[in-house]
Amino acid sequence: RLHAEQLSNVGGSQVAARHGALSCDHLEYATDADAAALARSGTVAVMLPVAFYALAEKRLPPIESFRRHGVPLAVASDCNPGSAPGASLLLAMNMARRLFGLTSEEVLLGVTRHAARALGLAGRRGSLAVGHAADFAVWSVDSLDELGYWVGFNPCSMVVKDGAIVLER
Repeated sequence: RLHAEQLSNVGGSQVAARHGALSCDHLEYATDADAAALARSGTVAVMLPVAFYALAEKRLPPIESFRRHGVPLAVASDCNPGSAPGASLLLAMNMARRLFGLTSEEVLLGVTRHAARALGLAGRRGSLAVGHAADFAVWSVDSLDELGYWVGFNPCSMVVKDGAIVLER
């Protein structure tokens, strides 16, 4: 994993790609060439919109380049007191849609399948599939768009961990 191109382009994404890193975080200053390198290496680009917002950053990650090259996009909160004082994944999902222009589908993949891949857990977590851990949340929403819509409201009605219900509202 590599924290790269957050405040300037220092070549970190190229290093991550060259070494086959699982993920590369932030990437506001990544270039089209960086996106192409990440795509070739299979490195996941982790979008951290809470840090983008908290630092009042002006430069967006090159989302269109990532899309064009087929770079998998994960979405996370980056919860830390220095630059991302927010632990809400729902807020990060909202910000990824509103600030970065990700689609609802990209955000859902970003917090499930692509997030698992960025953590080295692909094949065991990140999707509802035979052989994967039965860890998931049930959302009381009418459409996928609602997951990236709400601010300050959690529509989660159930959490399942290892196949057992651990929270039910």
